[in-house]
Amino acid sequence: MPNHLINETSPYLLQHAHNPVDWYPWGEEALRKAMEENKPILVSIGYAACHWCHVMERESFENAETAALMNAQFINIKIDREERPDIDHIYMDAVQTMTGSGGWPLNVFLTPEKKPFYGGTYYPPRAYANRSSWRDVLTAVSDAFKNKREAVEQQADRLTQHLADANSFGIDTAGSTEFSLNEVDAACIHILQQADTRWGGFGHAPKFPQTQTIRFLLRYAGIEKRRPESQARKAMEQALLSLDRMMEGGIYDQVGGGFARYATDTEWLVPHFEKMLYDNALLVTAFSEAYQLTKDERYKYCIEQTLAFVERELQDESGGFYAALDADSEDIEGKFYVWDKEEVEHLLGNDAALFCAYYDITEAGNWEGKNILRVLKPMKLFAAEHAVSEALLEALLERGRKKLQAEREKRISPALDDKVILGWNALMNGAYGKAFEATGKEAYRQKAIANMQALLKMFETGEGHFFHVWKKGFAKYPAFLDDYAYLIAALLQLHRITADPSWLQKAKTVCEKVQADFREQDSVYFYFTPVGQQDVILRKKEVYDGATPSGNAVMAGNLLALSLLFDIPDWRLQAEGMIRQLSNTIIKYPTSFGAWMLNFYQVQQGFDEIVLVGKFETAHNAILKEYLPHSLITAAAEANEQFPFLRGKEAGDPLWIYLCRNYSCQRPVKELKELYSLLNADKK
Repeated sequence: MPNHLINETSPYLLQHAHNPVDWYPWGEEALRKAMEENKPILVSIGYAACHWCHVMERESFENAETAALMNAQFINIKIDREERPDIDHIYMDAVQTMTGSGGWPLNVFLTPEKKPFYGGTYYPPRAYANRSSWRDVLTAVSDAFKNKREAVEQQADRLTQHLADANSFGIDTAGSTEFSLNEVDAACIHILQQADTRWGGFGHAPKFPQTQTIRFLLRYAGIEKRRPESQARKAMEQALLSLDRMMEGGIYDQVGGGFARYATDTEWLVPHFEKMLYDNALLVTAFSEAYQLTKDERYKYCIEQTLAFVERELQDESGGFYAALDADSEDIEGKFYVWDKEEVEHLLGNDAALFCAYYDITEAGNWEGKNILRVLKPMKLFAAEHAVSEALLEALLERGRKKLQAEREKRISPALDDKVILGWNALMNGAYGKAFEATGKEAYRQKAIANMQALLKMFETGEGHFFHVWKKGFAKYPAFLDDYAYLIAALLQLHRITADPSWLQKAKTVCEKVQADFREQDSVYFYFTPVGQQDVILRKKEVYDGATPSGNAVMAGNLLALSLLFDIPDWRLQAEGMIRQLSNTIIKYPTSFGAWMLNFYQVQQGFDEIVLVGKFETAHNAILKEYLPHSLITAAAEANEQFPFLRGKEAGDPLWIYLCRNYSCQRPVKELKELYSLLNADKK
């Protein structure tokens, strides 16, 4: 018999709908039942692409005896962390506080009042390696709740208070750090101290892409190269090394394009094979900026192949993008993506020898007897060593990839998480905008426009608020800060690449909603959840970067841009206050605060305000291809008094180009080379 999850839309919850565990979704029915029956609540949190979530389900949640124990002693609630990140954040912080680590599946025990008192992550069906079995945990927790209730309540109260106090982590309301170049230099040095100078990235395995940190290094390298005493050369080397090693490694799908979530090793060879929409969005953005800086065609190819994967495998007919592809197929992690050498030789015939040598395909395999395709040598060096032209080698590899892709399509695919998440789609929308800037490929601009139109139709309510998640025509859950922050950033990016003022006006309107619904009273920061939400024990205030940028950090960047675009000084002061109060933490721990570091650098540098008035299309597209990270760009056929950037600026015949800072403009010029000369003069 199905349980209470049977009518849910989340693929993750539906995966558990036929467990013998009497699962409930998070909601009034389950929470009321816990109060009425005076039972502890078990909250189990995961997501559809989570490998260990599937393992624990098979081992424990599908076991009738284990389920009977859970049903008798607990009110059992299943949560998709991607649908309810607010709940996940609260109870993940609680488990990390109790145990020192976290992850998914997340299993946390609550009092009937929703306060956490015990928890952990994956538990095996039988005890081993100092890890208790799941049944032992259930029995011990149930016994403690019945026989040591006062101690349980005290633990829950202390932990809940700790979570509330943690809202101020790293924030110094008396912070007085100046936005100085010395602080930017210090942050760069701290990042480089953590850099893996052989394999790229930062720290040790497991390795995550950390795209915000890479983007900061690119920005620092591009700007500070004029200062011989700076770390610009090392910053550029580490940023490009990181992108190169990821692009060459197994974390990147050499056959079908797209990136997995992270690598389990230092060499980026063995990924955790799940593919998430947000990772691919953030990586496309980073590679686009690298391409703008270097014009290295490998980066352009990576952008094109990644977006081709997104459109082929993650696009909904509505115009939105799905959340993720699972790591597993046929209950085996990575089975869909790995190869035997004999299989490749059979498929490629005479091309196989070079193809296998290039992609590290061997008889023994490079991972558990199988082969994950990766590149160990640059194409130029490999071609020279094998006495073959680069053009011939490139054609051979392309033929081989297409044949492997066709063969792989015959395999059983990993499960698809087909919900559409507003914030992740906004990240991908911004990535398409960045990809258009870098490559000039018109299809990317049109995709960004069409996707944004779809998102506004799918997610926006009649009152101008937004939902968080959508599936098959139905949207639910009020949107969170990250959704709004990423949406505003995408709207700003869309205005940048289209010069359509409606996107700019929409960004301002949405920002006003965020100020009204999310801002903390007597503070410059924003809560993760909107005002009036009743089903969480507290409103979290997230400031550090996780797998995605901090919503507060993105909002600070949005406020900086909008304050200039609409001449709203209070928004600039708020943004600078947000950055300043965190500045000591940002500079000291920049790899955990990469998005904030981009903001800090932005304030330190200021904005180049570039305005094109007249027949702007050709010049506009050309300017976008340049790497101008600290710029605001807008264009119009004529002056427009409604927008401060366009007030009093006459149209040229055919074009005037204005360069301004804080609305103070230099003499307009007609040619791009004159604009670039002015920009370079400003940087000396």
